[in-house]
Amino acid sequence: MWPWEHAAIGYLIYSLGRRALGREPPGETDTAVLAVATHLPDLVDKPLSWGVGWFPSGYAVAHSVFVAVPFGVGALALGRHLDRQWLGIAFVVGYWSHLLGDALNPLRTGGRAGIERVLWPFVEVAPYDVDYGIGRGIVYLREFVAAIAAMDPLDMLLLYVLLPATTLAVWALDGAPGSTIPTRIGSAVRERLT
Repeated sequence: MWPWEHAAIGYLIYSLGRRALGREPPGETDTAVLAVATHLPDLVDKPLSWGVGWFPSGYAVAHSVFVAVPFGVGALALGRHLDRQWLGIAFVVGYWSHLLGDALNPLRTGGRAGIERVLWPFVEVAPYDVDYGIGRGIVYLREFVAAIAAMDPLDMLLLYVLLPATTLAVWALDGAPGSTIPTRIGSAVRERLT
């Protein structure tokens, strides 16, 4: 899955889950935690595979349910201890939705669920045929753009546009939580540099 798709799935689950429980929409901090957690498995495993070569594929230690479950339980316990339960929940929703998305992603193109992607070290995903190194992301992006260009417009809309568009609408209705964080970080950096 693409980074924006992981963020979209995580945000929809989290926001709609909060609403289903009668809570307020997500806030700034939990949205930031959610955003990082939805990308955490790729931020760990892709560089360790593509850049360092420690793993034969980009699905390894951080994509493993055997790592994600204890980390999730720890995040929930820490959130509870700090009286910031929603931060722990945001972390779990983000991290676990990433794994769910990667496991189910092949279904949208007619494949079978890729459960093996989340079972490291007991099941290892087949190694890449060609080693593109850290440039693998660029190769994948080029292939994606070519596939989208060749796709039926309705299929493209249903498979690749509907999810991010729906998520943006929900996020906007929620008051665009997290949108001020880059500005605040930029201001803090400028303040430190002057």
